[in-house]
This record gives sequence, C-alpha cells and structure tokens, in this order.
Amino acid sequence: MAQMHEVDFHIYGEDLQFVEVELDPGEAAVAEAGTLMYMEDGIEMETIFGDGSEKKSGFLGSLLGAGKRLLTGESLFTTVFLNRGGGKRKVAFAAPYPGKIIPVNLSKLGGELIAQKDSFLAAAKGVSLGIAFQKKLGTGLFGGEGFIMQRLQGDGLAFIHAGGTLHERTLGPGEMLRVDTGCIVAFQPTVDYDIQMVSGIKTAFFGGEGLFFATLRGPGKVWLQSLPFSRLAGRILSAARPGGARDEGSVLGGVGLGSLLGNDE
Repeated sequence: MAQMHEVDFHIYGEDLQFVEVELDPGEAAVAEAGTLMYMEDGIEMETIFGDGSEKKSGFLGSLLGAGKRLLTGESLFTTVFLNRGGGKRKVAFAAPYPGKIIPVNLSKLGGELIAQKDSFLAAAKGVSLGIAFQKKLGTGLFGGEGFIMQRLQGDGLAFIHAGGTLHERTLGPGEMLRVDTGCIVAFQPTVDYDIQMVSGIKTAFFGGEGLFFATLRGPGKVWLQSLPFSRLAGRILSAARPGGARDEGSVLGGVGLGSLLGNDE
C-alpha cells in the first residue's frame, strides 16, 4: 500500500457544499475530473489514468488501473493536485448536486470502505480506488447500486458525497436495516448487503417504492442519503412531461389513475 498524504480540510456550505483541502509542500490530493472549484498559486494539476495510488508498470499497468474505474461507471481519468510551492496551498472541490460531503478517515474504518459508484469526490493521494463485486446474484441484478460498487482502500482521508440529508448509523452484530436501494451511500465491508423483494402484489406494483429493497446486517457503519440523484432526476423528468407530475411512484408511471378514468382534475 502506498504512503498516504495527510491533509487538512474544511467543508463549507449547508446543502450546496464544497471541501477546501490544505496541502503542505509536496503533498497532493486526487479528485474526480470536473470537481475542481479553485486552487491557489503553486498547485500544479495533472490528469492521469486511474487513481494514482501507486506507480504503474508502463502504459499497460496504467490502463488496467483505469479500467477498474471504467467498470464502476467513472471516468478513465482522475486529476492529481500537487503543491509545488514553498508554503501551504489550498485547493477546493465542489459537490455535483445538493447534499452533504462526508469526510471519511479510512484508518479508523479498518482501511476499507464500500461505496456507491458515483459517490467519490476527492481523497488524499495514495487512497486506492478499486471495484467491489457483489457476490450474490440477486444483489447484483436488482440492487440500486448494481453489481459493481467502489472499493476505497488505504489509511488516509477520502471525501464522498451524499444527496439530500445524510444519516450515519452503526449497526450492532446481527442488527438489520431495510433500506431503499438508491439511498445507500456507503458501508463497511463487515456489513452484509443483500436484496429482498417487496412482499405483496399490491405493495410491489402500486406502493411506489419499487419491487426490491436492500437489507443491511451488522456489525458495522452505514451511511444513507435522503435524496439519491436518480430519484431527483426522475422527478424532474416526470414533472417535465405533460401531466407527469400527478400519480407518481406507481408501476403505471406517467399513466395515472386519473388519466385512466378520464378525469384530469
């Protein structure tokens, strides 16, 4: 495992947040392409394949590292911000949509965290970004986060983003929590993650919560979000369609019960 860079930071804002990272001379941070807000003079940026957590052996090694990110739905590239100045310099990264930025110290979580594939924002250079395959077929096929999730490894700081309001919870051994699949942000690898089908035909088809929900069983920490971006985007698209703002949430989609009965009021 590569040597982690220890960085100081400050998170600004309430709902539309950004994180300002302070780098000592020679320190670096790595971030998703397109998340930069500003950087002070003396910081140099370089776009690289993969996450830059370790030295790759030539172009093939770099390509394999970048391929892991492509599998999780991220860009092939990340950007490294290195302080080459003589004193402390600051660089800031902005959240992509309303929500909360979560600072995670991987050294206090056993050196590993499983996260949804679009939640990573930035990290101290040296944090490794990999992939985590869901072992159970049902989880892979029907989980809101898909068959492949992100695996963050190391002993440094990482910043992940949650939509809406953040809820952090620690589950005891055997304690179970049922969660909407899209509301999961991250969890420790000690947490068992599975998918269950909603019981009852009427509940499944007309309840508006989808056919499946996730079960998280402790021990370990989990982070949940109140507003997944997919839910926000779905509401916007629904409202943009004529009559789409009514009778949302059921399997009938834009064809609401009122429309079926010929009543538009």
